[in-house]
Amino acid sequence: MAPAKKGREKKKGCSAINEVVTREYTINIHKKGAPRALREIRKFTMKEMGTTDVRIDTRLHKAVWAKGIRNAPHRIRLYTLVTYVPITTFKNPQSMWMRNNC
Repeated sequence: MAPAKKGREKKKGCSAINEVVTREYTINIHKKGAPRALREIRKFTMKEMGTTDVRIDTRLHKAVWAKGIRNAPHRIRLYTLVTYVPITTFKNPQSMWMRNNC
């Protein structure tokens, strides 16, 4: 039996709140129709990235629907992007559209 550790060391590092977090995933959407495939992509992204605000890019939407409602691609490669938007006050919030150069 291994001896039990008394205390755990905390990882020292910078927080990801002020940074842009990007990841790539390959997910299997075989045997799913296009509408269900989009729901599965949304559900997978919510689980992996830990956010409820998931937005599907038009290029991803068109790639899933490219072969019709019944013939969604077997696998699809996702590029996820999470950014933190700093705000000083929540009085009179206004939406800002930002476009990145991808």
